[in-house]
Formats: sequence, structure tokens, C-alpha cells
Amino acid sequence: MYDKPILSLDQTRRAMEAMLDKATQDLAHPVAIAIVDDNGDIMDFARMDRCRKGPQRMAMRKAYTCAISGQDSKDYAARMASQGRTVAEMGDPMLAAVQGGVTVLHPGSGAILGGIGVSGLAAEDDEAIAKLGLQALGLSA
Repeated sequence: MYDKPILSLDQTRRAMEAMLDKATQDLAHPVAIAIVDDNGDIMDFARMDRCRKGPQRMAMRKAYTCAISGQDSKDYAARMASQGRTVAEMGDPMLAAVQGGVTVLHPGSGAILGGIGVSGLAAEDDEAIAKLGLQALGLSA
């Protein structure tokens, strides 16, 4: 038998609240935020008012990429580039090789618990908000 750590609804809601608190400080630039489990399945999603469809889809794709690859989306993009590959070659239309997603890892075992994706701002700003959510999960060892 295996013990498998998982994210809880309480954790994801705390993370979402922390990220929305930051994102809604600038209502002129709406973002979308997705949190997925280790299979890339959605656990929590929010979009600010007037957030366009593109950022909504990209937030989900960034979170999914982190969960499936086990890497932050920026690192995944760098790995693809270093290999001269594109995400299209991977055969999974949900993968995204762009900054703005962070992987959620179990602090003790390093097991992948999921991913957080943010989209709608500059890539660095998306990632900064995602990292706030990662902190709010309360996973420190």
C-alpha cells in the first residue's frame, strides 16, 4: 500500500484567496488563476471581471503543464528550447511552454501535488502571483 499526499480544498482556497487579493489590487489588468491536482485536473479556478478567454485558457494550461511535467512552466519552456523542441511535438494540446506557472511539490517527499497557473499580466508578474499562492498552501517543511 502507498500513502499519497494530496492538496486539500482548504489549501487551494487559501492559495486562491491570497492570489486574488494581490491580483485585484490592479483591476485594470484582469487575470485568470487555475490550481490543478497532480493529474492536471482542476481544483480551483477564478477569473477577474473582464478577463478575456485567452488568459483563462492559458492559466489552466500553465497549471496543467506544471503538474504533468513536474517543472515550473518557465523551466519547462527552457527545457523545450534547449532541446530544439516545441510543445506541439509532445502531442498534448494542454501543455504550455511559457512563464507563469509553478509546480506544487510535497516538502518531505518531493512528490508532485499539482500546479498553479496565472495568466493576464506580463509573464514575470503572472509567476510572482502564482508563487504567492504556492506560499499560501502552507507546505513548508
